[in-house]
Amino acid sequence: IHIFPRWILFTILLALFFLRIYLIQGYFIVAYGLGIFLLNNFIAFLSPLEDPNDVGGQRDDGLSLPSTAKEGKEYRPFARRLPEFKFWLACSRGVITSIVMTFFSVFDVPVFWPILLMYFGVLFFMTMKRQIAHMYKHKYVPISFGKHKYKDAGRETGEYGGGMAGSIAGVPQYGAGGAVNRRR
Repeated sequence: IHIFPRWILFTILLALFFLRIYLIQGYFIVAYGLGIFLLNNFIAFLSPLEDPNDVGGQRDDGLSLPSTAKEGKEYRPFARRLPEFKFWLACSRGVITSIVMTFFSVFDVPVFWPILLMYFGVLFFMTMKRQIAHMYKHKYVPISFGKHKYKDAGRETGEYGGGMAGSIAGVPQYGAGGAVNRRR
């Protein structure tokens, strides 16, 4: 519920945090920590609730998701390890905590920020590469844009018209006195 306004609020909070970092020209280690925290939450958001490689807490390479259409007849929706609302809540709390941390000079540790930025970029690239390889290996897509819609959904078809098909539009309706009323 209210997904779009929630993420707009998160984007505004994140923009305020980065504006504060830019204006103060400090607290780069807090921004780096926030980036790592957001990346960790994003990976949890993209990951399935049950890892196909994990059976009873132990790794088992013999178990995997169905690889053929015959094996995958049963439809099971993608269950996330971190649901969208909890993902938003954790990210928003992280940004608010980071904004509060910028008001205390103890967190303003002097660092050379280009190295932190470069390290975060490499970390992001390597982590996303591993996550995408995992998604490809186990054939799951964590992002859905709504329900799957079938071609003839809601339309009654078949040899006998699907039961009630045609009962309103082509069949004569009898009114008072036995007169035939035709509906269109």
